[in-house]
Amino acid sequence: MKLVSYNGKRLGVIRDDKVVDVSDLVATSVGEWPPVGMNRLIAHYHGKLPALEAAVAGRPGQPLDSVRLDTPVPWPSKIIAYPANYHAHAEEMGRDYRANTQGFFLKPPSSLSGPNDPIVLPVNAGRRIDHECELGIIIGRACRDVHRDDWRDCVFGYTLLIDAVIRGKEERVARKAFDTFCPVGPWIVTADEVGEPNDLRGRLWVNDELRQDANTRDLVLDVPGMVEMASSIMTLYPGDIIAAGTPEGVGPIRDGETVTIEFDRIGAMKLNVIQGDTGKYSLFAQPAQA
Repeated sequence: MKLVSYNGKRLGVIRDDKVVDVSDLVATSVGEWPPVGMNRLIAHYHGKLPALEAAVAGRPGQPLDSVRLDTPVPWPSKIIAYPANYHAHAEEMGRDYRANTQGFFLKPPSSLSGPNDPIVLPVNAGRRIDHECELGIIIGRACRDVHRDDWRDCVFGYTLLIDAVIRGKEERVARKAFDTFCPVGPWIVTADEVGEPNDLRGRLWVNDELRQDANTRDLVLDVPGMVEMASSIMTLYPGDIIAAGTPEGVGPIRDGETVTIEFDRIGAMKLNVIQGDTGKYSLFAQPAQA
């Protein structure tokens, strides 16, 4: 199935380019805070699957182009991101470590945005802001100390993710934590439809220029390894997002440009880049220190 959040956090399933509303199958309401309806749907998905299949088969749908898709999981407990998880990217950035020995960092849920939201560039004293094309992995149940052989029990599905970053020497999380610096979408494709995630081609364009083109078979730490490592340190919960790391080809994004990301068997989304006025008082409002 393809699951979406839309029109103010309603929950839907995609069927033939239409969105079938299934919000009533989960204890949720439009505008609730925190917006955890998708987390509930993921957590209880298998128990609700017969009702979901009946709804998809029997209910009318709205044309996909008539709704506003939101980021699929607006309130994960955490976003786990693996740096230097492709050898070629680590080399282009001059990194002598890799994800399998370095570990991961966390991005805040407030950095999430959706397929209809722009990437908003903060005030940053001329700093370079880069795109990073990544596979997003959605956790399906609470799990801890998962052996890599058991990773399938914990992965619900997959999505697209862009990890935007201000380049510099400051703490990585600060450089990646701005609002809209984690676009995710346009939907979640359940793991059974994607199949094995170790051979997915991912690409990213800025305007019409292909910048990144790689395959998940080239990951340093594969999907089972990422689940194993993260769960060895902390409990993972339904709706948590793992950003699998970016391949080579990262580059700057600027006001007025568009960014398109695409992964095999998942889909694509196209985002506008605009200059905002946030960040006026952040550490990036001044030129970088030598």
